[in-house]
Amino acid sequence: MALPKWTDERTQQLVDFVGGESPISQATVATAAVDLETSTRSVSSKLRKMGFDVELASSVSHRTFSDDQEATLRQFVTDNSGTYTYADIAASFENSAFSAKSIQGKILSMEMTSHVKPAEKPQSVRTYSPEEEATFTSMVNSGAFVEEIAEALGKTVNSIRGKALSLLRSGDINAIPRQKVTKGSSKADPLSELNGEIANLTVDEIADEIGKTVRGVKTMLTRRGLTCADYDGAARKQKASS
Repeated sequence: MALPKWTDERTQQLVDFVGGESPISQATVATAAVDLETSTRSVSSKLRKMGFDVELASSVSHRTFSDDQEATLRQFVTDNSGTYTYADIAASFENSAFSAKSIQGKILSMEMTSHVKPAEKPQSVRTYSPEEEATFTSMVNSGAFVEEIAEALGKTVNSIRGKALSLLRSGDINAIPRQKVTKGSSKADPLSELNGEIANLTVDEIADEIGKTVRGVKTMLTRRGLTCADYDGAARKQKASS
């Protein structure tokens, strides 16, 4: 089944949902995915493309459930049917040993999703007044940086990024304002974010983690002579140089 497209309204809902959280946790990503009826990968990818700092999925513990833990979770969900969201369960179960995403996956496999309380859907509200939008547009057209617009309007940098994307699509501005300090400028090698986990990840997973295309990841792996779970960049580099 095809995932829903990121319309301006859905994009703004996502921006409103994550608010000023930074980095955005995988628990928040999982909850947003449920609320917006899409995948966690789609949410993470969308946020990273907008410049948000998202917690790496590989940095979250992927512990497996023991038989006793599964039985305890089953009983907990049954006894509290309709009371807790996935995020609530993750916070309460086993001293937060499992992420909301892990809890969601396990409950899905146990076919008990009907016992989970739906998280409140983010409301599509006007977060910028007409006056603020006018100031925003004027500052963008005069070449102001994202940080300067955020300071002038009393908004977070993440909120400014999301609003800029919305105004660009509506044709109110011609370009996304630049940032004085960007994630890319402070990290020369985006693969360094993965902390040595490259060998255990697929190309698709790496692309999702660092906000790059699959083709771009393969190019980086080949240039650096690195190998991941389903792509041998070292062999490709050796072949290219022979």
